[in-house]
Amino acid sequence: MGAIAIRRPRRWGRRLGAAALGASLAVAGLTALPAHADTPWLVIDENNFAHFRIPVSEVEAAVGQDVSQIVAEGNFGPSANWAEFGLSIQGDLATGILGPLSPGHYYYQVTADDHLTVKDPTNPTSVASEPEWSTFFIDGEGAEHMADAPEEHRGEVSELTYRSSVAGEDRTALVWTPPGYDADRDEPYPVLYLQHGGGQSYRDWVEVGRAAQILDNLLAQGRIQEMVVVMGNGNVSSFADELLRNITRAAEREYNISSDPSQRALAGLSMGGGQTFEVLVSDPGEFAYLGTFGAGRFPLDDLPVEEINAGTELLRIYVGNPTDVAYNDVAAALPVLDEAGVRYQFDGAKPDRGHNWDAWQEDLTDFLQRLFQDPPFLGMSPGHSAIDEPFTTPPSGTTPTPWVSEDGFVTFETPTDFADAEHVTVWANWGPSHLWLRVELSKVGDRWRGTVGPLPAGWYHYRFIVDMESRKDTGNPTSVTSEPSWSQFLVPGPDARVVTPVPEAERGAVTEMTYPSITGEDRTALVWTPSDYDPDREEPYPVFFLQHGGGQSYTDWVEMGHAPEILDNHYRDGNLEPMVVVMANGNVPNFTTELFENIVPTAEATYNISSDPQDRALAGLSMGGGHTLTVWRTNPGAFGYIGVFSAGYTGTDLDVEALNAGTRLMRVYHGNISDFTYSGVVQMLANFDRLGIEYEFDGWYEGPHGWDSWVHALTDFAPRLFRDSTADDSEGIPVEATVPEAADGFLVLTVADVGDGVVLDDARNAGDRLVLGGALPEITVTDSRNEQQAGDSGWAVSGQATELTGPSRLNAGYLGWTPELLEERPGVWAGDPVSTVLSGGAGLAAPQRLVEADSEGRFGSTTASAALRLEAPVDTAPGTYTGAVTVSLFPVD
Repeated sequence: MGAIAIRRPRRWGRRLGAAALGASLAVAGLTALPAHADTPWLVIDENNFAHFRIPVSEVEAAVGQDVSQIVAEGNFGPSANWAEFGLSIQGDLATGILGPLSPGHYYYQVTADDHLTVKDPTNPTSVASEPEWSTFFIDGEGAEHMADAPEEHRGEVSELTYRSSVAGEDRTALVWTPPGYDADRDEPYPVLYLQHGGGQSYRDWVEVGRAAQILDNLLAQGRIQEMVVVMGNGNVSSFADELLRNITRAAEREYNISSDPSQRALAGLSMGGGQTFEVLVSDPGEFAYLGTFGAGRFPLDDLPVEEINAGTELLRIYVGNPTDVAYNDVAAALPVLDEAGVRYQFDGAKPDRGHNWDAWQEDLTDFLQRLFQDPPFLGMSPGHSAIDEPFTTPPSGTTPTPWVSEDGFVTFETPTDFADAEHVTVWANWGPSHLWLRVELSKVGDRWRGTVGPLPAGWYHYRFIVDMESRKDTGNPTSVTSEPSWSQFLVPGPDARVVTPVPEAERGAVTEMTYPSITGEDRTALVWTPSDYDPDREEPYPVFFLQHGGGQSYTDWVEMGHAPEILDNHYRDGNLEPMVVVMANGNVPNFTTELFENIVPTAEATYNISSDPQDRALAGLSMGGGHTLTVWRTNPGAFGYIGVFSAGYTGTDLDVEALNAGTRLMRVYHGNISDFTYSGVVQMLANFDRLGIEYEFDGWYEGPHGWDSWVHALTDFAPRLFRDSTADDSEGIPVEATVPEAADGFLVLTVADVGDGVVLDDARNAGDRLVLGGALPEITVTDSRNEQQAGDSGWAVSGQATELTGPSRLNAGYLGWTPELLEERPGVWAGDPVSTVLSGGAGLAAPQRLVEADSEGRFGSTTASAALRLEAPVDTAPGTYTGAVTVSLFPVD
């Protein structure tokens, strides 16, 4: 069985990485990690999803006791920080699907009941400084420099034994030499001394940092000079003495390397970065090139500035974002260095990396290219930013919590109730695909605190896990009726506009409706009516019945799904027909009977709504989606619009003719493979195709069986209800996209049959996606209505895309735009930019505003266009794809 350890206290440098000497397991295609046992605990599929399948009995045998909780924890969290992924235990298996994971190097362990760590015995990798860890590598865009180089381009990693006069013992260093290393060449090689962090060892840069692969690849590409890299043991009381008396002398005896300071470099991460700066101060001029990676220790008193500047060719400082524990130390050090006159370069704070190996791998890659040659560029790395001030949070005890910064960093603090707890995490939907991950908090006084981020704009829901028990954040006033321990917070931003509350004067009303239930008791529904709802309107409103899922209640679409905000924003934007939305309690033994005998009649008696089936819509999530399917198939034509969110029906007893005749829209929504209903929906869609059911499929949304997926579904579905297009050409503007044979970024999109068409030839490969851009044909609106005809109304133009079909399907959410007016004038404005689903937005899958005019600006002719942006997954099948964009003109008040 694998190794077992008791979780050790967190310390400086804790969980900063380590992996066995040698290559980690590379993942390509559907690959099970090579196993010592018959069944691997972890499999990475072809789409980079991690499938955990861990026998509970084996974990219990390893720890010597029964367990009630098992997590896989590793560098899976925001900013590549450490996080716990909770597994579901059913029988003897603890399972979970996490992903898709970005290409890169991962390290993980299995932990039971918070404190009992177990090595994955089916993964043959091992970790010297962290015996319970295993590693794996996912190859792909953005991680090419960390992949194993071809054999002929690989350097050699060997061991160097030296006597430590500081520690009083023999010690070992690892040494990388380039391919074709010549021990006898006349000119000695330049040398980099590369140091590890606290709690680590001399092996870590090779094992987790993948320094050998980075060096191999950069050298093969001609981006660095030939050099020797020495990785010594920094766990000593005086590193400067150890380095200059022991490590450098031993290395110079055994390898053909230079002792000339101009040909020597020194760098280190975390503790090793602090040691690097200490050597700069204590022995200036010994190393011409120095780099500190996430260092938090800068001795700044009595700096020998003249000696440092005279003897230093490059001092470059690196740090992560505010989740890096060194961030504020660097923020404090830089102005001191400036005032003292020390010459240095700052690489800039990373936007999406913390105090971890992902950050330090980036640092090493940049630093190596600056050694012993002209640098590839000056200044900060692309996308990095200056630090204008330290990252600060309100004083302890400030409420409400959490505290959300302008740039999306969220700080949590517990009340004092948990002062005696041993392990506290915050568990939220911020993992890959919005999956729930737990981030460990640190004890600060009698509270626990931690910062997570940066988080994309949107709503997040969370709870504290205190010694394996769910606890509410009592400092957060939000509440969830069906989940008493949950709280929520909003990270504001353009991509969260549709779920952000509108001004109070523009909000619809949410009221309670009481109705008799088949359970023999009165029950409650929540009902949304638009801001200008008129109970006496001559024409009844169409009605949308929206259902919750299992374990939930009628309050969830309001409290968790933010349905009122979605409906308010769409209505304000002119994307939503005036309608009434009824959210009832679906927790009954026969929902179909409840719906037709109680919910619908009460709604019709209480609100001014239509009884025409073509003016009625029904949708639901999970269990509610199952209820929707049952109503649809057993009562064809009772609802003209049907939406199914994360639910399936695998039967084939369907009255195809009646269902197609009675349904104007049947649209299916679902998350990715992490949703446990995935296989059932795949089967349902196959049955629909075989039987001839007319339906639309939104595509596999990058989300789980959770609220992020369902919010997306409602956002897309609601604007499709009860509407007729007013486009002059109902066929829309044809769109054609060609994906090349090689996904190398050269992609052409043509808007055809509109004038001379538009050819977009600025395609590029952006890592995880192919990106191309161009312009929508000019759209001109002419308004010559008189005041009697127009009243106080203006007008608006919205656009919506169909999916692009070809060798595979490209969901319309992959297409976004940035509207623009060709001539600015008062009372007319362009719509907000719309990001694609790959950039966190909704794309053009739902109607989006192109241009709008109020009653003062509507007159005459207005011409608008939009910069189009297509972001297709990088693995999109090559070929030609076609679709359409429909633009619609309608009056607005």
